[in-house]
Amino acid sequence: MTELAVLDPVVGFIEEEIDPVLDLFEEIERLKRQKNAVLLAHYYQEPDIQDIADYIGDSLGLSRQAAATDADIIVFAGVHFMAETAKILNPHKKVLLPDLNAGCSLADSCPADEFAAFRARHPDHIVVSYINCTAAVKALSDIICTSSNAEHLIRQIPDDQPIIFAPDRNLGRYMIKQTGRDMVVWDGVCIVHETFSEKKLIRLKMQFPEALVLAHPECEEAVLRHADFVGSTSNIRRFARESDHTAFIVATEEGILHQMRKDCPNKTFIPAPPESGCNCSQCPHMRLNTLEKLYLCLKHEQPEILMDEAVRLRALQPIERMMEMSVGVK
Repeated sequence: MTELAVLDPVVGFIEEEIDPVLDLFEEIERLKRQKNAVLLAHYYQEPDIQDIADYIGDSLGLSRQAAATDADIIVFAGVHFMAETAKILNPHKKVLLPDLNAGCSLADSCPADEFAAFRARHPDHIVVSYINCTAAVKALSDIICTSSNAEHLIRQIPDDQPIIFAPDRNLGRYMIKQTGRDMVVWDGVCIVHETFSEKKLIRLKMQFPEALVLAHPECEEAVLRHADFVGSTSNIRRFARESDHTAFIVATEEGILHQMRKDCPNKTFIPAPPESGCNCSQCPHMRLNTLEKLYLCLKHEQPEILMDEAVRLRALQPIERMMEMSVGVK
C-alpha cells in the first residue's frame, strides 16, 4: 500500500487503496482520539458520515461548534464554504475537508469580484450575506446570516438603513416578505432547492393529504406558498419532532431525512420531488464526501483549508457580528 505524502490539488482528495476488511468506523474513531480531532457534519451528508460525526447541524449550529471546539483538528464533512468558516474562526487549528471539490452552487453564483462591483453601485447599503458564500464574499460583507437567524438579524437593522442581501435570491425574497424590508437582492440560487417541482408537490399532497409540507426558504416561492412550515434544516427537524402530525413532505436536501427518521421512527417522511425524472433531492457537492475519503483525510491530515490572513480577518468581522446578534436564536 502506497501512502501519499502530498495531495494532488487537481484530484482534490487523497487517493489510496484501503484494505477492504478495515472497519472504517473504528478507524475513524481511533484517529479522532489519537489526533484530538472533532468531526462536524452537515445534515446533507450521507447517513454513515452523520452517524459517526461528533456534531450534526445546520450552518448556524456548525458555526457555533466550530467557534467553541477545543480540538486540535477540525474535520468538516460538508462543503468548502463551511470548512472556510471553521478556519476563519480557528486560524491556529488545522481544518480539513475530505474532498476539496465539495463546493456549493450558491457560493459559486456569487464571484467576489462581481460582488465587489455590485456593492460599489450601492455604497449606502449595508451588506447581509448568507453564510453560503466564499470567504472573499464574507470579507465584503457587514453581517453574515444563516437561514436560522436571517429574519432575527434583519429586524435588528434600523428601518432607514438600505440593505443588500446576498447571494440567495429565494431566501432574500422570503426575508423581504417576512420583514417588509425593501432589500436589493443578489441573483444567486441553490441547484437543489430551485429544482423542486410545484406541480409534482401538488400531486404528492393529493396522494398524502394528511401530510404537512416542510420547506427550506431557499426553495422557489412557488413551492414555499404550499408549505405549512418554512425554516432552516434544524428548525424543520425540530418542527417535525415536536408536531402532533405523523406525516410530512420535506422540501430540502434529503440528507435531513436520516435524522428525522431517527428522531421519529413512527412518523412518515416523504422527500419532495424535483423537476427532473429522478425522485432524489441530493446535493452532488455534499455527496462528494464519503466515509473512505473521511478516513484518508484524517489519516493524512489532508486536504487542509488554508487562507490568506488579510481575507480571514475581514471575513471574521461579519461572522462575529452574526454571533453577537444571534443570542437566543436556536
